[in-house]
Amino acid sequence: MAGNTFGQTFTVTTFGESHGIAMGAVVDGCPPGLEISEEDLQGDLDRRRPGQSKYTSQRREDDQVKILSGVFEGKTTGTPIGMVIENTDQRSKDYGQIKDQYRPAHADFTYDRKYGHRDYRGGGRASARETAMRVAAAGIAKKYLRSTFGTEVRGYLAEIGSIRPQIKSLDAVDQNPFFCPDPEMIEPITELIEQLRRDGDSIGARINVTASNVPVGLGEPVFDKLDADLAAALVSINAVKGVEFGAGFGVIQQRGSEHRDEMDTSGFLSNDAGGVPGGISSGQDIVVSIALNPTSSLALPGKSIDRAGKEVEVVTTGRHDPCVGIRATPIAEAMVALVLMDHALRDRAQNADVMR
Repeated sequence: MAGNTFGQTFTVTTFGESHGIAMGAVVDGCPPGLEISEEDLQGDLDRRRPGQSKYTSQRREDDQVKILSGVFEGKTTGTPIGMVIENTDQRSKDYGQIKDQYRPAHADFTYDRKYGHRDYRGGGRASARETAMRVAAAGIAKKYLRSTFGTEVRGYLAEIGSIRPQIKSLDAVDQNPFFCPDPEMIEPITELIEQLRRDGDSIGARINVTASNVPVGLGEPVFDKLDADLAAALVSINAVKGVEFGAGFGVIQQRGSEHRDEMDTSGFLSNDAGGVPGGISSGQDIVVSIALNPTSSLALPGKSIDRAGKEVEVVTTGRHDPCVGIRATPIAEAMVALVLMDHALRDRAQNADVMR
């Protein structure tokens, strides 16, 4: 299977399946001498892991990361960093009755047709369980970016169904189970999730991510534009169906005189480009938004076919998120951090002598 390695200079290769023995990753290209520990990576893993509240999947995984290589006496050595997270709460029997059926809007049909043989347990390699290793790898990237440039990557829930929280306090994001920046919206979101559970249904969401203190000059002007690589990274997250930068699709209604990010001696006067004009970081905040579709793992019967081509009604049992967007915030942060890390090292390799 191709496509398991991400990045050019700072690379991340992940392996493992949802109901396998473990998930793993190999990070290569990390500069030597970076102080790193398992504790540095665990914080975001704890933010992402399932089973922490009644509003997400009740699969209970500790998601304790183990660093196997590439770190000696608390510092990176410049060699590949191997990491693993054991799976401890698999319930494969939940998928036995649908092993020969294709769940609507899942990768079951496409995986089976592409490879001819698939791990049906929990979605196998197509499961969002894989993203745990992205979050672990991004812990390394976040620490390097923070210590080198002061870069911070923060995400939050911007929309769920018809509910649109206001940005009241980013400090509130990690103080509730929804990564919501608006304390007044916690109750309406709670009521929505509880209603979805009663209905056996799900809902979509929008996550916003902002990267601040990003150095000028990251990204290439043609094929490897920073926003192009960020978009590809974010769309690689399960359920992501849309990406916007800055003004996003709002540019359709803007005039050029309104959209252009004018400048004076103090700097940029607006940020409709989302911090990436011409595919290269401007030093402004990078502002990106993703849309996640509602999960189709539902207890409600849905029309589909089985491997023999016969029509069936599919009912998905097991433990699933009524809104996958709730736990997507640290995953989206992770992909933004990994792209910035890769481009920072690529820029350093070519342009270290450029005066900025």
